[in-house]
Amino acid sequence: MIKVLENEFYYLDNFQRVLDWISERYRDLLVDEELAFLAAFPALPRNARALFVRMVMRKGALFRASKLSYAEIGCPREACAHLLATGWVEADPVLSLDELFDLLSKPEIAAAFGALLPHKNARKAEQLEALRAACADDRPYSSWHPDCTDLALRILVKPLCDRLRLIFFGNLHQDWTEFVLSDLGMFRFEPVEISQASRGFRSRADVDHYLRLHDCKERFYAGESLDEVLRDLPSHVFDNDWLVGRREKLLFQIGQGYEKLKDWDNAHAVYARCRFPGARGRAIRVLEKHERFDEAHALLRLAQAAPESEAERQHLMRIAPRLARRLGHARLPAQRAAPVERLDLCLPMPAGDWWVEGVVREHLACEAAPVFYVENALANSLFGLLCWRAVFAAIPGAFFHPFHRGPADLNSPDFHQRRQAEFAACLAQLEDGSYRDTIRANYRDKAGIASPFVYWGALSDELLELALACIPPAHLRKWCERILADVKANHTGFPDLIQFWPLEGRYTMIEVKGPGDRLQDNQLRWIDYCAAHGMPVSVCYLQWEQAA
Repeated sequence: MIKVLENEFYYLDNFQRVLDWISERYRDLLVDEELAFLAAFPALPRNARALFVRMVMRKGALFRASKLSYAEIGCPREACAHLLATGWVEADPVLSLDELFDLLSKPEIAAAFGALLPHKNARKAEQLEALRAACADDRPYSSWHPDCTDLALRILVKPLCDRLRLIFFGNLHQDWTEFVLSDLGMFRFEPVEISQASRGFRSRADVDHYLRLHDCKERFYAGESLDEVLRDLPSHVFDNDWLVGRREKLLFQIGQGYEKLKDWDNAHAVYARCRFPGARGRAIRVLEKHERFDEAHALLRLAQAAPESEAERQHLMRIAPRLARRLGHARLPAQRAAPVERLDLCLPMPAGDWWVEGVVREHLACEAAPVFYVENALANSLFGLLCWRAVFAAIPGAFFHPFHRGPADLNSPDFHQRRQAEFAACLAQLEDGSYRDTIRANYRDKAGIASPFVYWGALSDELLELALACIPPAHLRKWCERILADVKANHTGFPDLIQFWPLEGRYTMIEVKGPGDRLQDNQLRWIDYCAAHGMPVSVCYLQWEQAA
């Protein structure tokens, strides 16, 4: 339920909470400028502090005082007077023409530039281009628009505040709205005991490395030269595993960028030094595209001896016959997967809005055997509800602020290993039948709390009870074990539908493919796994009836 916030300064209290948290846990990582800010901020009058936080939370660094009107703050000019002395905010800043246009409306532009505008009714972008030659020099806001009585402000310490936000959250994609949404009850988080030693950053170098990586990533996404981004990407050893993971992911993406350009040499060089999952497979593929077949085959044999994952094994099985043909080797025997039931349907195309899985669901469902569209939601949710205690175990480094939707090392290769005892205790409940009570209790008691596995919006009492009644615990254990083997790769790819026969205590999973669709790699892996372990699964191929 969404709450109404009675505290008008909730955002200020939350900002101070971050500063206190950082001062308590990360003080040894802070530079002088950050320490000085932490000391000076609480000493300012409340209206000045509130105005500063409002500016920090808003987009950009330039503001007009007239647009900073908040009832609880009062006069923004009066509040700002206290900020100017700190050097954190600047009044009447020097602006470029582009910056000025961001602050002014079209009528104000017309008033400020008058005869210089050839077409006063033109779009702002056209007016901007028309003025560039005559207004190339930067100047204070008051010089641009002398008749305007409003005050322009520039916040100068947003980078400092971003660094503090980074230190608190451990990333830059979470922002100050996390507090607001939590206070409003829109987001709820599992309370976890966070020790003083549990920190996302262990040294100042970690913070600086993160910022360099983030800058490289932003430049990469902005389309900057791959050579220049790669040149600036830190290559030395990090003493922080998750920073290493971030670098390797960006390195992999740069390799993909070179591959799209058909720059095979650079693509291979990047993939060869990259440790991100899938990089070795891409290196083999690039060598093949470059017609360096002997090198590709040698790397293939190396990978076949110790595949890094099911996904790589699947990829190698696809490449190996092709390379063998290229090199004139003997034809490789075909790899046969466990047989999977096939269901072919030919139905009339429905009128109005429809979706393929929904059409098949409605066709197959009956009172004695209801069908649900679940895809990844049901298996992950059952796993998350059964293993809630293990997922949110307060082990060092897993949680370092109160707004985690899941552990920070969720996608790490040792995620299961670091919680082996906790997960073993959860899965042991599948042997004595107590797992049903645990799943029901967590479904009831944890409802709506953020989880990396539980799809609250997709669950219902009916679906949960049918699943607990019809899915054998041995099958649920197999699902859990495979998710734990590789959370990142194996939490997706489940079949679209599940059908239950409650009177018979059985179920089947159904992957639906419409005309022209084909099974994706992760779907094939889950289907093969289920078939190999005797779990009922079928693939439904839907065709539309031809009009007479």
